Amino acid sequence: LLINMENVLYTLSKKYKNTIIPGYTHLQRAQPILLAHHLLAYFQMFKRDISRIDDFLERSDEMPLGAGALAGTRFSAPTVNSLDSVSDRDFIIELASIISIISMHLSRFSEEIIIWCTSEFSFIKLDDAFATGSSIMPQKKNPDIAELVRGKSGRIYGNLIAILTTMKALPLAYNKDMQEDKEGIFDSIDNIKICIEIFYEMLSTMDVNEKEILETKKKGFLNATDVADYLAKNGMPFREAHKVVGQIVSYCEQKNIAIDDMKFEEYLGFSNIFKEDVLEAITIENCVNNRNSYGGTSIKNVLMQLELAEKFLSDF
Repeated sequence: LLINMENVLYTLSKKYKNTIIPGYTHLQRAQPILLAHHLLAYFQMFKRDISRIDDFLERSDEMPLGAGALAGTRFSAPTVNSLDSVSDRDFIIELASIISIISMHLSRFSEEIIIWCTSEFSFIKLDDAFATGSSIMPQKKNPDIAELVRGKSGRIYGNLIAILTTMKALPLAYNKDMQEDKEGIFDSIDNIKICIEIFYEMLSTMDVNEKEILETKKKGFLNATDVADYLAKNGMPFREAHKVVGQIVSYCEQKNIAIDDMKFEEYLGFSNIFKEDVLEAITIENCVNNRNSYGGTSIKNVLMQLELAEKFLSDF
């Protein structure tokens, strides 16, 4: 299921590799990034989840009995200590923890889907199969699937806390409390499988509103950091550049314009370091592609991430 999720994320990232969206910190518009870069961040999260499951399977591949009916088993090794064998529930706790982390990743992604669906953002539109109308407000289209997946995280976390609490004060070896170990982990497995499957199906059918996203690129002064970088590269200490750009932002707010709407003469009113090439340097496209350090949001790096993602998926 996680590999299916990764395939959907890879396909969407490839499709929208040139689509620029606002990047956020503190839910405030910060800098422009590629939508593919954003989606591939979740690709990395779920990739780690897959590796955790692989590690867990290797670590739990020991057979307490070791003999089976008569001919042995396929387990890699017997357990070493008999007391540990009968009292160990680490394999349940570890799997419950892995599932909780997966659920947390899904919940974070769900939150962004919910935000992007709002009329204030309108970045995406969910297929009708994954949204519902309001009981009294006919104009609404609620992202119920994302909300339900987000809500499942509390239940899944609860199962982890329950088994941790059950085990926390048990002396060696077996205690009857341990019969509480099964219901929670089965519940977590069942629920995370449902959540993953319906989530990637929802993603695969969503529409990205590129026209609406294009409108947002002029808002929020996404290229302010690049103006400061421009000044710093041309000799101004960054602390001073930060202050100058703050003044530019205030000026633009008063004029109700974007930074890239300013005339060159207006830039000179704030510093004589500015040259005419600043007009080209701070276009949203250049702001994105100048972030070309390894792991950055430039198209060059996103193509590299897609290549690595394809190589990872080819192993499955």
